[in-house]
Amino acid sequence: MTTTVARPATTRLGYVDNLRILLTVLVLAHHSALTYGALPLWYWTEPSTSPSGVALMLLVVVNQLYFMGFFFLLSGLFVPGSVDRKGPGAFARDRLVRLGIPLVAFWLVARPVLHLPEWPERSAEGESLLHFWFTVGDAGPLWFLEVLLVMSLVYAAFRALRTRLAARSGVVDAVLPAADVEPRPVRFRAVAGLVALLTVATFLWRFLVPAGTYWQLAGLPSPAYLPQYVILFVTGLLAARRGWLTALTVRQGRLALVMALVSLVLALGTSALATAPGAGVLVQLVASLAENVFAVSMVLALLVLFRERFSAQPAWARTAARDSFAVYVIHPLVLVGVAMLLAPLTAPAGVKFLILLALSVPLCWGFAHLLRRVPGVSRVL
Repeated sequence: MTTTVARPATTRLGYVDNLRILLTVLVLAHHSALTYGALPLWYWTEPSTSPSGVALMLLVVVNQLYFMGFFFLLSGLFVPGSVDRKGPGAFARDRLVRLGIPLVAFWLVARPVLHLPEWPERSAEGESLLHFWFTVGDAGPLWFLEVLLVMSLVYAAFRALRTRLAARSGVVDAVLPAADVEPRPVRFRAVAGLVALLTVATFLWRFLVPAGTYWQLAGLPSPAYLPQYVILFVTGLLAARRGWLTALTVRQGRLALVMALVSLVLALGTSALATAPGAGVLVQLVASLAENVFAVSMVLALLVLFRERFSAQPAWARTAARDSFAVYVIHPLVLVGVAMLLAPLTAPAGVKFLILLALSVPLCWGFAHLLRRVPGVSRVL
């Protein structure tokens, strides 16, 4: 790979906000696919093993390989600058408000509402509505906020400890603002090192937490991917400090796209073999490698593509970016509501998926925008 520094994007963070919009739409597509695909793991499902149902299952599997890790990386980009401006204590309090309140609100209101179709059966078994309301289900897709909150608080504690130790030793803990960083070239060995770290961490972690594990207490549906989430979050922290996003070259982006396409086939094949009974250690190691080559390649390819081609932000995109977090929080209610209305429709799984997605995307952003106009809500969402 060449190490020539690419020209900076004309809009410094426009492409990052545009990527957040894309990833939020992918979340809606992911859960729409779970509604009608051959992997029925959603609040409302109409599972299908037809060819389109299997295709939707593959969409879910491919998304899972990288897109939530990408979310954590983008989230990590904004954390160092926020701590610089507010200080560790104020940053931690802000995270508790911005992430904690939506979690509590979802748990108290949206979670039991989404499980209401189960109420008649549980009521017939003698369960009280109060017990049902406070015990049914988990945090659902808001597990992302749980994990992000923990990571953010750990980073705030690290920065506070670092400042305290520096003060005791009489050293000024000067941190260069991310905006003033001279971009450092992203060399091939750095990318290879990231892939190697992810591969080893994933390989070892899955002896303890195999793929498909569900942590009920935390409501975490994909703990097998925790190493990816943590490492990419830390990568986002470092990228903000070292200007890596600006330093990525167009050639690196093109090569990453080719690597993503090649490694995807290998990742799907080896992952299926690795989860089969009696899978050997070598197969599991190769599966971890292919999976993380694909994840890192997709992240790099999309970062460069959006920086070069989709950095501009018209008014509608700026508004959509501001509303994207609220969309993430409320989208289960919208998706389930629309899917229930579509239930009488007889159509192939793929067709219903497209209808659900086409209706839900504008509805989610419309409701999110209206919700954020309620006094005080924009402080949280």
